[in-house]
Amino acid sequence: MFLVHPVQVAIGPPPPELGAQPAEIPSASGAILHGWIAEGRPGGGVVVLMHGVRANRLAMLQRALDLKSHGFGVLLFDFQAHGESLGRHITFGYLEGRDAAAAVAFARRRFPEEKIGAIGVSLGGASALLGPRPLAVDALVLESVFSDIHPALINRLRVRLGGIAGAVVTLVVAPLLEVMMPPILGVRLGDLRPIDRIGAVTAPLLVISGTADLYTPIAEAQALYDHAPASSQFWAVPGAGHVDLRTYEPAAYWSHVLPFLTGHLQSPQR
Repeated sequence: MFLVHPVQVAIGPPPPELGAQPAEIPSASGAILHGWIAEGRPGGGVVVLMHGVRANRLAMLQRALDLKSHGFGVLLFDFQAHGESLGRHITFGYLEGRDAAAAVAFARRRFPEEKIGAIGVSLGGASALLGPRPLAVDALVLESVFSDIHPALINRLRVRLGGIAGAVVTLVVAPLLEVMMPPILGVRLGDLRPIDRIGAVTAPLLVISGTADLYTPIAEAQALYDHAPASSQFWAVPGAGHVDLRTYEPAAYWSHVLPFLTGHLQSPQR
């Protein structure tokens, strides 16, 4: 099925301006994750950057460069079945959740004196919630994360197929996918519900989603946030679809995300 087929591509060495080293991270998903890791200033914190579905670490490169310029260390990596990391199927957060946990553990081992945060986009955000437990980080940003795989599949099929015909075909195809996917992926669709897991997050949490997102409608993002711990924050990005929210509105994006990460991850400079 096209929705779960691996998307592998050669990426190569990190760009010089990132000042990063290659990283290989063994994961309980069964994959060796390939990525880049770069040191920040002492006390500057480290942010693990987790890309969306059918993408790879390059989708997080500009975030990494921006964060580096503010003193953060960064870890970018490819989820299993993405980029240079091998895998049989995309699993919408089930195996990828194990990858996310492995990446955070790797960052903690590499920088034991630093606080660790994470930004997860779409699949990356779902993976932050759907692993063995929500990521044990010091700050977590979730962007454009689906609340439940069932409406997520339906929304994506409707958008891909389009129009009235797409809506009709989706009514037939979606139930077939739901029957076919568990034996293929080895996970029940009922286990792919970030909305059931977000309440267990212990880290300070910022949830972000676009008001014009057709894949993750704002009502679903709001429902996800409503199940989050009471201290969490929410930002609805006016007019944004299921896009790179940093690229969509860079100044507004960093005006929300940077103070959040700085406040929870960085020590004052001396």
